[in-house]
Amino acid sequence: MALQFTFVTLFKSLVRHYFEDSILSRAVRDKHIGIDFINPRDFAQDRHKKVDDYQAGGGAGLLLKPEPLALALDSIRDNDQNAYFIFATPAGKPFKQIDAKRLAQKEHVVFVNGRYEGIDERIIEHYADELFSIGDYILTGGELPSLCMCDAISRNIPDVLGNADSLVVESYEDNQLEAPAFTKPNNFRGSEIIKDYLKGNHGNIQSLKNRLSSQKTNYFRPDLYKKNKKL
Repeated sequence: MALQFTFVTLFKSLVRHYFEDSILSRAVRDKHIGIDFINPRDFAQDRHKKVDDYQAGGGAGLLLKPEPLALALDSIRDNDQNAYFIFATPAGKPFKQIDAKRLAQKEHVVFVNGRYEGIDERIIEHYADELFSIGDYILTGGELPSLCMCDAISRNIPDVLGNADSLVVESYEDNQLEAPAFTKPNNFRGSEIIKDYLKGNHGNIQSLKNRLSSQKTNYFRPDLYKKNKKL
């Protein structure tokens, strides 16, 4: 059964095109994932279809109003009690590979995308099942974080990737980065592929890759390396 993704966004076109090429396009075509869009503006009840307003107590920028967004989310929940609402926010926990694998087991994931200065806090309190952050920086909207999470989740759904073995050894598994990888030519601008990679002894190659993976993690992500050593 396909995992259904719904994007609650004012700007459908920012998201839709990502699913028109490559792996996720095939995943949609083959019905491994489904993509849907809900625009809060369709639920605004004033004649101007207004979805934002000034912040209470002052402050620069506008917030998404609670009423249209609540009606939009209610329409999703009314149709599917299993819908799982995710908000991207600086207050969220860091999104990690383990989250992507866990959320790939859901039936329906809903990404609620803020704009401007964000979303009225009461919407988050009433509707959020989980809050995530993809990094310590600020973006103009929630669409990019939602796409990042959707991509990471989707590739953990069976048959989305052409080769299931691609999921077996990946960065962040067991707090390790992947070992260096190479392809032809054997010599590129004076730099050669590690010779043991070419000798065909798969046991030795795997042992070497394990060592290189540990060294690479220690160099680039010492935080992960230290965490791995504590296990």
